[in-house]
Amino acid sequence: METRVQLPDIRKALLEYIDTTILPRYEFFDLAHRREHAEMVMSRALDLAAFYPVDREMLYVAAAYHDLGLAEGRELHHLASARILREDAFLSGFFSASQIETMAQAVEDHRASAKNAPRDMYGKIIAEADRLIDPLMVVQRTVQYGLKHYPQLDSEGHYQRALQHLQEKYGPQGYLKLWIPESPNAAKMKELHALIADEKALRELIFSMLETQ
Repeated sequence: METRVQLPDIRKALLEYIDTTILPRYEFFDLAHRREHAEMVMSRALDLAAFYPVDREMLYVAAAYHDLGLAEGRELHHLASARILREDAFLSGFFSASQIETMAQAVEDHRASAKNAPRDMYGKIIAEADRLIDPLMVVQRTVQYGLKHYPQLDSEGHYQRALQHLQEKYGPQGYLKLWIPESPNAAKMKELHALIADEKALRELIFSMLETQ
């Protein structure tokens, strides 16, 4: 995403700060949460903003910060990310305290496993943008996470772990919820359900991904 070229409605100094100071932090995370992931969430959030009366700069910032807390561990990364946003003094030169709190709450609410719905439209958009439901990408990210965090598993072990995760998160009874009807995620979710239900196709896909990592 060429942020400085494609986003003329966002102030230049803010664009440059995100581009040079915030996004590089993602390069230290696992393969599924590198800079490319953050930029995709930022882009999708701005696309969804077209359907709602929201501040694009606020969405841009919330999306950029949404996973920074992974530096402190995955379990509470949404809370750590929100704290990092709240404590970043640079942002106070661009946003009011109320706006910063709204962005921080959106970051807190983005986590897929959250039991409650996001508190406002900013949270719903960030949560939806973070879903990135492309069947092949979802499976690839699942495999990459397993390789990073469970290197002791053999191929069958990685397959079983990936299958369990996909069923628990993305299956028909999974905990992931969609919030924005205008998002293309709904149709993609149906495709993913079909893939998860096709054991032979899913096994072949996961094993082929394991061989190329």
